[in-house]
Amino acid sequence: MLEKLLHYEVLERIGEGARSTIYAVRDPGTGRNYALKYVVRNDAKDIRFVEQMETEFSISKQFNHENLRKVYDLKINKSMLMKVTEAYLLMELVEGRTLDVARSNDLVRMVDVFIQVAHGLKHMHQLGFVHCDLKPINILLTPTSQVKIIDFGQSCKIGTVKDRIQGTPDYIAPEQVMRQPVTQQTDVFNLGATMYWSVGGHHVPTLYTVNKKGENSFLLDATFKSPKDLNPAVPMALSNLIMEAVATRVAKRPADMDAVLQRLELAKHVLLKERGQIQTPVDAPPELDPEDSLHGF
Repeated sequence: MLEKLLHYEVLERIGEGARSTIYAVRDPGTGRNYALKYVVRNDAKDIRFVEQMETEFSISKQFNHENLRKVYDLKINKSMLMKVTEAYLLMELVEGRTLDVARSNDLVRMVDVFIQVAHGLKHMHQLGFVHCDLKPINILLTPTSQVKIIDFGQSCKIGTVKDRIQGTPDYIAPEQVMRQPVTQQTDVFNLGATMYWSVGGHHVPTLYTVNKKGENSFLLDATFKSPKDLNPAVPMALSNLIMEAVATRVAKRPADMDAVLQRLELAKHVLLKERGQIQTPVDAPPELDPEDSLHGF
């Protein structure tokens, strides 16, 4: 393993991505620890990974939110002919595991994770950006259950039309596959697909994966099982939200993260009540059935 990168002492290798390696490093001058993403350009095609690193830095340096990983510095080295040879992105070091390995059967815990993710995405949207690649591997959970959304290399301004299809097949929204403008509701879909897998253990059949199988290019929202079908413990309030979040038609999805958050809080309330952790006052008015109360929300 490398012992040094730039002037930083390498502590350990903590991750890998497309053409990149992430190390835990220490600044010998301050004693502070960081995560350092390192990309080496081996051929002409690798320039796009450097460009994604530049995108990640330019966007995420604007963040100031507890659920979004901070970045601190970007350094790009060039040859004598001004050809980019390598790049370094200095980031917040977060102790924890990604959601793909830290998924829990405790639905209250999972809903708490989704709520934190939605708050982080809401902050991005308020700044005018969308993540565009939310998925379990891009959600870090710390030992204290704090969420950190990571990897902003595919993030962009709301309304952007990408030059090529970008995203992850099992979580990609239809408008990303069709190269239409990405919006807040693109992140709603990505989050919905993440929630679907997290509570149901299966992936949503996306437009990309359906096309790869050579089937009909138009997905019908009723052709796959709901989270409630896959896991009877999932309350209807949560199952309905997830199914609407992954609707093929953008207009059928929750409009923004505020709408998602309201419904996640309702789902959490239902789960806690089922556990007996919320008492209904004797003189309280009767509650609406969660399924009825969500339609047209």
